Amino acid sequence: MSQKTLFIGLGVMGYHMAGHLSKQVLTSVFNRTSSKSKAWLNEFKGANFETLDTQLQDFNFIITCIGNDQDLREIYLSENGLVNRSQKGTILIDHTTASASIAREISVKAHEKGLYFIDAPVSGGEQGAINGQLTVMCGGEVSAFEKAKPIISNYAKAVTLLGKNGAGQLTKMSNQLAVAGVVQGLAEAIHFAEQAGLDCRQVIEVISKGAAQSWQMDNRSDTMIQGEYEHGFAVDLMRKDLDICLSEARKLGAKLPATALIDQFYADIQDMGGNRWDTSSLLERLRPKK
Repeated sequence: MSQKTLFIGLGVMGYHMAGHLSKQVLTSVFNRTSSKSKAWLNEFKGANFETLDTQLQDFNFIITCIGNDQDLREIYLSENGLVNRSQKGTILIDHTTASASIAREISVKAHEKGLYFIDAPVSGGEQGAINGQLTVMCGGEVSAFEKAKPIISNYAKAVTLLGKNGAGQLTKMSNQLAVAGVVQGLAEAIHFAEQAGLDCRQVIEVISKGAAQSWQMDNRSDTMIQGEYEHGFAVDLMRKDLDICLSEARKLGAKLPATALIDQFYADIQDMGGNRWDTSSLLERLRPKK
């Protein structure tokens, strides 16, 4: 319990990640909505930070899990941000899914202040956070990563350094590209089976034993067949991530035709009122309207 950590952002993911961390490390938490902090403190052992407008001298690690690039720029790089208020040598770890450019920008500013920054987006969804079984993709310096890995491992099953700052975010983009394609393929397979008059559960049972098997098939096919979409990562968040992917692809000259199309399919789901449905809801736009 010698390592002291501040965890910022108690959303769907951060709440549980900080909870796992608190069982092994002295943990303080901060959330802009104080009711979330109070709820967390009722469930886990730790301390609440009322404001970040103070010198953060006592922490070995400061971890963030917040919204988007703009949120990161504000909380890290503003006059009262973490880069200006953290003590020299602090390792800053960010689990937000954001652009590679903001990760590199924060890293440069952090280095100027004698700090270390690791971009460390996660995969595994809310259930992975609850179970402490996330996959974490990291970008940063090797020395900082080796110190941070045992901390992150409190809520992750896999923690990997992919390269310099920005590499974690680029890897998360690859992850989201693959997920989008798999979900669309699964949606079309179920839709086809439905239209053919087959027993969809039996179809999935059979094809899941072969080359078509995937995590999405194992964990989402049954609820998709039932038309239930309250089981994971929201469509609004997926569109945010795919926008990051498509923007980065334009910079790199990478071609993502399927992703661009699926992004528009998710826009259709939003038009149907499915903003907070999970990403498997792609099936619903294929089903005949009742």
